[in-house]
Amino acid sequence: MTDNAPTEKWTELELLPEWGEQFYDIYTGKKFGKWVMLKTLKPEYKDDPRFRAMIEKEFDVRYNLAHPGIVMINDFEDVPGVGMSIITDDVYGLSLRKLLDKGEVTEKHIEKLCTQMVEAMDYIQNNHIVHFPLRPETVIFTENIENLKLIDVGFDQRDTLTAAEATDDILSFGKILSEALDAVPDAPAYLRRIADKCCQPDPKDRYASIHQLRMALAHRSNNKFYIYIIIFLLVMIGILLWVSSSKAPKAGVTAHVENVVRGPFIDIYVS
Repeated sequence: MTDNAPTEKWTELELLPEWGEQFYDIYTGKKFGKWVMLKTLKPEYKDDPRFRAMIEKEFDVRYNLAHPGIVMINDFEDVPGVGMSIITDDVYGLSLRKLLDKGEVTEKHIEKLCTQMVEAMDYIQNNHIVHFPLRPETVIFTENIENLKLIDVGFDQRDTLTAAEATDDILSFGKILSEALDAVPDAPAYLRRIADKCCQPDPKDRYASIHQLRMALAHRSNNKFYIYIIIFLLVMIGILLWVSSSKAPKAGVTAHVENVVRGPFIDIYVS
């Protein structure tokens, strides 16, 4: 074979049973020598036109998604011995499920759940993507740098998501975070409270949005900080107007009044 001979297109195809989904099998392999992943219908669904339409629609929905926390789709083609497959970038790494089973979850993984996963969820919701529930099996940490990637992130796209669909993501996140926290006893206690709130049976008792969840993870309140800022500004404006007015008392009295006003405010603000 000469150096200019064509490379065999598909080589080293291998089924990954641990990454399998309800309707799909997942393979890894090389396309023209480059590692990729393949998502194809399980054998019992391949000849059913309903499921063929489903995988075609998933390709259409996901093809234009572009986010560092989501595995990118490259193509949709008939692979010898496998069938029509969605072709994605390969993910060198381990699923969160595998890390949990091996007892290798660390605070670093939890940190990326609370940042990179939430950012990816926000992107999915902003694009109104409907998807199967997120699970430890579909959360992948890449090899070496261990960046988080989500797989199986959409099969339909709508004009808007329902409130139930939006809060279902928060429930899934809570379940994933809770399981990860079980493996890392020294994780911050407030994360357990967040996970518990995400997992409340009644959706009304969960965080109402990804924004609220992100604020809680940042250990901030949506309202309290801004209330203090507004109070501070109003008090300062009032003092300045009063002191500069013609009705202002003598300097000594003004200083005393300022101390009286500032004292309780500072106590409130600092607390």
